[in-house]
Amino acid sequence: MGIEKVINEQEKEYASKYGFNDKIKYEEAIKGLSEDTVKRISKLKGEPDWMLQKRLDALRIFQGKPMPKWGPNLDEIAFEDIYYYLDPLKGKAEKWDDLPEDIRRTLEKLNVPKNEQKMFLGTEAQYDSKVVYNSINKQLEEKGVIFISTDEAVKKYPDLVKKYFGTVIPASDNKFAALNTAVWSGGSFVYVPKGVKLQMPLEAYFRINAEKAGQFERTLIIAEEGSEVTYMEGCTAPIYSSASLHSAVVEIIAHKNAKVTYITIQNWSKNVYNLVTQRAHAYEGAYVRWIDGNIGSKVNMKYPSVFLREKGAKGEIISVAVAGNNQVQDSGGKVYHLAPDTSSKIVSKSISSGNGTSVFRGLVHVAKAAMRSQSAVRCDALILDDNAKADTYPYMEILADDATTVHEATVGKIGEDQLFYLMSRGLSEEEATTLIVMGFLQEFTEALPAVYSLELRRLISLDMSKAVG
Repeated sequence: MGIEKVINEQEKEYASKYGFNDKIKYEEAIKGLSEDTVKRISKLKGEPDWMLQKRLDALRIFQGKPMPKWGPNLDEIAFEDIYYYLDPLKGKAEKWDDLPEDIRRTLEKLNVPKNEQKMFLGTEAQYDSKVVYNSINKQLEEKGVIFISTDEAVKKYPDLVKKYFGTVIPASDNKFAALNTAVWSGGSFVYVPKGVKLQMPLEAYFRINAEKAGQFERTLIIAEEGSEVTYMEGCTAPIYSSASLHSAVVEIIAHKNAKVTYITIQNWSKNVYNLVTQRAHAYEGAYVRWIDGNIGSKVNMKYPSVFLREKGAKGEIISVAVAGNNQVQDSGGKVYHLAPDTSSKIVSKSISSGNGTSVFRGLVHVAKAAMRSQSAVRCDALILDDNAKADTYPYMEILADDATTVHEATVGKIGEDQLFYLMSRGLSEEEATTLIVMGFLQEFTEALPAVYSLELRRLISLDMSKAVG
């Protein structure tokens, strides 16, 4: 089969699995950003006054902050053309069969129910602005574990939400954190009581269906002392000619000796601006791990970070960015060592093909009080085509005299001798390239559960077929 035919078949497969859209008649559709928009969203949700006030304060912060100019070009984002709230159904489905047929068919096509049955203790699915489905293992509920939408948590657990919401990422942090705080909808609220250790992950799936849609989920994870939780999210959107905006905020609080792992496989279509703020606070002996995969979107700006706030806290960030034609993958990670005997590791892998651009931004800050802290940063970039680019912007600020820090960086291309050897063993150029790329990403794929690792391999194989073409 000729390579052009292979590419066409692969693109059809991609469009069939991810690029389709449902013809939904929305219960509510709010377009344009204003104080009235914010008030209407809050009223539709039946929120308390304190949350409305947070939203209105955040809107003023957003309006007062300039657009960031230090990264990719964001000038094409038309804030007044975006739908800030799209409600695909009244209420929430209590059971899978209660979902409207179109939405249920979409989630089934994305393997949500199948994955839930196989490997997850709880599943949540958000469709545009609303969490349409949520389930949790009954045994977890009996142990006091909470896994619901953040919208529900505001009503059911107001004291917990009020205590932590915006404490890790305040609205003033950056322009898009302010936007999210003003218009947020959906997202996950996870609370794990002291000593409870979840042996299997919780999963959330985020789907943008409508053209010019904005999705602004707000996720808050609280792990009490000695608890453990893994949370996984996947993201897709249909293919449109006009741009959509995804601007989420994720806050994690890992108390003493807690362990939290947050896994993302971002596969938005190439008309989506993915501008996300993710941050964790890790207290004494806690361990926070971000595993961050970025394959889709037009422009991706995402830098998971960990604040190591108390003695012995640990942070790890493993990120992968795959930049194909007309994509900018601007990613990396940040760690702040604020206490003694803390440790961190940042590993970044990027692949650039066609005219794609991958950018690594890494920050390690070691405060004067963070004695005996250790940090290691490794950044590896693989360039597949002459017009592809890879940039790295590492920054280290070390104020403690006895801290240990290590930084490594490599940029390279696939060698002709590697391709020749594999092709001489019967592999096509596409298969050989994919094999080399997957070897390059091995540290990342090994960190994923099997079902996600297989999906990542399939998606990257698709991208490699286009690159070779």
